[in-house]
Amino acid sequence: MTQPSQIVSRRQLLQAGTLSLFGAAAAARGDGAESGERRGRAKHCILIYLLGGPPHQDMCDLKPHAPAEIRGPFTGIDTNVPGMTFCEHLPKLAGQADKLAVLRSLTFPNHDHPYMIYHTLTGRISPVPLGANTVLPPSRSDFPHMGAVVAKYKHESPQIPGYVAIPEVQVRMSPALVSGGGRSGFLGPRFEPLAINADPRKPLPGLSLPEQVSAARSGNRQELLAILDGHPPKSRRTREYLTSRETAFQLTRSSGGGGLFDLDAESASLRDHYGRDRFGQSTLLARRLVERGVSFVGVHFNHMTKCDGWDTHKKNFECLKDELLPTLDRGLAALLADLADRGLLDETLVVTMGEFGRTPKVNANGGRDHWGHCGSVLLSGGGVRGGNFVGASDKIGAYPTERPVSPPDVVATIYHALGLDPEQLMHDQLARPLPLSTGRVVRELF
Repeated sequence: MTQPSQIVSRRQLLQAGTLSLFGAAAAARGDGAESGERRGRAKHCILIYLLGGPPHQDMCDLKPHAPAEIRGPFTGIDTNVPGMTFCEHLPKLAGQADKLAVLRSLTFPNHDHPYMIYHTLTGRISPVPLGANTVLPPSRSDFPHMGAVVAKYKHESPQIPGYVAIPEVQVRMSPALVSGGGRSGFLGPRFEPLAINADPRKPLPGLSLPEQVSAARSGNRQELLAILDGHPPKSRRTREYLTSRETAFQLTRSSGGGGLFDLDAESASLRDHYGRDRFGQSTLLARRLVERGVSFVGVHFNHMTKCDGWDTHKKNFECLKDELLPTLDRGLAALLADLADRGLLDETLVVTMGEFGRTPKVNANGGRDHWGHCGSVLLSGGGVRGGNFVGASDKIGAYPTERPVSPPDVVATIYHALGLDPEQLMHDQLARPLPLSTGRVVRELF
């Protein structure tokens, strides 16, 4: 007779099979389960996401010996690390190269903005039809943005948002559209980003109550808004929605240093150091957020005054020289220095990337077009070994020649730096178990 302790349910069999499946996949990849000692110990991540696709060969992977139609007019300058060369228009970052690792071999054979935005920010294949260049709005069936995953599995303080977006991921079309892959997807509304879509240099609308609106009235408005968004009264989704909104309200009411979003609390000289442009002040706000305990800040940036973001199909070199590179150089260098001065860089991973690189050959309009086959990623802090090149591209920057890395590998690496096991399971809207990432950690970065 079968004893009760010997009875195995169908659910247990399925769970055992799932774990065996993922264990076999890990063994096939050569990863093995990661121990807490092997994973990183970073507490925060700031993602600087350069929407449009930054040209790697005009930044930190120059090709000085390539033909003129490939290399362009820019020259390289020495950095503070022997053997590392950056573009002449990144002098401030060149002075901090010892804090930076440059991954020069990011690759995936797709060149569409919506597809690659989804792929690089979630590490999963996009539902956008291949080659369609069609924007799909955020959906509850989406895989979650990295920030939402970190908010659920890393963030510990319920009084502070786990994921803040400055601004949300918007594809530059007319009008700009919020893109799938930028929100929490199947993880639910509790892990949606606190979105700062307005210019942080100005008072941020919606982050304080009007004088005539009481706290009780505001609460009723929040519940009504949740219902209008499709969540029935008293449902779990409504409770999660209200919890996330109340967290945002609590954060904006916080005192100390003039309030979290009050950049006037910072010294004028520090604000100048970051740059008074929108990007510079967004990166300063990102520093304030991680300093107060936010786990993930995404600066998804493409708001430039002269150029169409980083999508430089025309006047590539003019846009880079006059606006894009100086803005990035000033803001990112100030962020790294400020974090280091405050003792926060070791515990804050800073990642700078876009959805893809750009074509080796300059087009007839003096621009570079979309190019998914090769791109670069800059990483700093959070245990990253600075002064470090990982991977390499060919003589014209078209394809990786050493250590090709996929977008899921970058996602897995970010999770690893934050102490998360990429093989840890999450569950989608159908309760199916899925690993946080299907990629492999790029360990040479650490």
